[in-house]
Amino acid sequence: MIQILVKEFNSFLDSLIAYIVIGVFLTVVGLMMWVFPETSVLEYGYADMSTLFSFAPFVFMFLIPAITMRMFAEEKKSGTLEFLFTRPLSDWQILLGKFFSGWLLVIVAILPTIVYYFTLSEISSPVGNVDTSGVIGSYIGLVLLGGVFTSIGILASSITSNQIVAFIFAIFLCFIMYSGFDSLAELSTGNAQIYMEQLGIIYHYNAMSRGVIDSRNLVYFGSVICLMLTITKTGLGSRKWQ
Repeated sequence: MIQILVKEFNSFLDSLIAYIVIGVFLTVVGLMMWVFPETSVLEYGYADMSTLFSFAPFVFMFLIPAITMRMFAEEKKSGTLEFLFTRPLSDWQILLGKFFSGWLLVIVAILPTIVYYFTLSEISSPVGNVDTSGVIGSYIGLVLLGGVFTSIGILASSITSNQIVAFIFAIFLCFIMYSGFDSLAELSTGNAQIYMEQLGIIYHYNAMSRGVIDSRNLVYFGSVICLMLTITKTGLGSRKWQ
């Protein structure tokens, strides 16, 4: 697994993908947080990082599929997927190696934004007047969200040899999983509305943004990641024996 992880991560660094993804993410959230008057924290009058954590998921919906779209689609198109399965590695080792390489790149993209926290802490009055627990919970939620979107992107890449199709399908699945259930919940009432909301990512992501690290939310994110990877592994396994 480590071999695949290192190989995939180095391939990102050897291409423009990693630098474009990190650059676009930091530029977009930076403009939203510090420049645009409608969302700038400098216009709020109080130190708050909700702008970052509100817009980052929607930026990730496009950037993470751009990372994952080539992982299996390119292997299929070039005919190297069969060769990959002949290596002395299990299907899970190959799959997890690719998954963690993509997730690691997402985490690397998030890390520089920690500077925003220390900047807000310094310019707040009094100094340090920032909801640290909420920021920590939001960062954990954002990292887990990145993991979910990465697993969805890999699933999309595994079902086609066309990278563009994988990219578009991954965006669609990420949107449905993030806010689609929340939209459907608005059409429901009573317990059905509550259950529908809890199926979506946004419910659990917002809960973690309040600074309360509930095990139920952690289990949810972990379960979605495992489900997506299991579906991907099943699909790849059936294809291998065709």
